[in-house]
This record gives sequence, structure tokens and C-alpha cells, in this order.
Amino acid sequence: MKAVKYLFALWAGVLIYASLSFFFGAKGVSAYHQLQSEQKKQETNIEDLKLISRELEETMNSLLYDKDTLAIFAREQGYASRQERFIRVVGLGGYQKTRTSAGEVVIAAEPQYIADRTLRIISFCMAITVFFCIAAFDFMKFLREK
Repeated sequence: MKAVKYLFALWAGVLIYASLSFFFGAKGVSAYHQLQSEQKKQETNIEDLKLISRELEETMNSLLYDKDTLAIFAREQGYASRQERFIRVVGLGGYQKTRTSAGEVVIAAEPQYIADRTLRIISFCMAITVFFCIAAFDFMKFLREK
């Protein structure tokens, strides 16, 4: 019966390792939640990029098929038609229309987790601690009985 008590230390080490791996390991709950948040961030970025793509496509179609839009865009860039004459005043910082951005790069972050080797070391140390605690209690019980 005494040997079964000492096997409890082994069982405790395995249980601690399994628990730590489940919560803090590379495929644990913590890493899973981090990956889910990264997935949401990427999905939001994809939606933003789709919106920008639609806006750019609409602008391109307007420039290709609408002569008035093309004329306005050309004037914003400083061009004029052959029938027009204009005076360019240098130094007044002409009107610059802001263009739609092309989006931004969102780099996925690696999930943070505790390395498996570290989990094994922690579990082994805890199993040794439980083993020595059981041994100390048995030794104290032996001393009291004597």
C-alpha cells in the first residue's frame, strides 16, 4: 500500500503536465484564443481591402467611361484641355485631393505559449516535490510511532 502512495507523485506529475499543456501549451487554450483574435483581425482587414478595391474599381470605371470625371481628374493633376488657359501660381500649395489608400499590411502575430520542454521540467519538479512531501510525511509518521 505504501508503494501506491509514491505512484501518486508520478500521477500528479502527469496530471500537472497535461493541465499545463492543455492551457498554456503550443496547441492549448491560450494559443487557440490568440489565434482566434488574429483570425478576426485578418478578416476585418480583408473586408477593409474589399471595400478599398470596390472604391478603386469605381474610380477606374469613372475615369475610363466618364469624360467629365476624367477632365476633373486631369485638372486636379494640373492639366488643361487645348481650349483652356490657366495661370499657375507657384508657392500657394495648390489643392491636393487625397487618394484612396491601397490598404495596409496586417502581419499575423505568432501565438505566445510555454515550450513543451519547460512544461516537462515544471511537471517533473512538481512530481519530485509531491514525492518528497509524501516521503517526509511518512518519515514524520515513522518518527512519531517510534
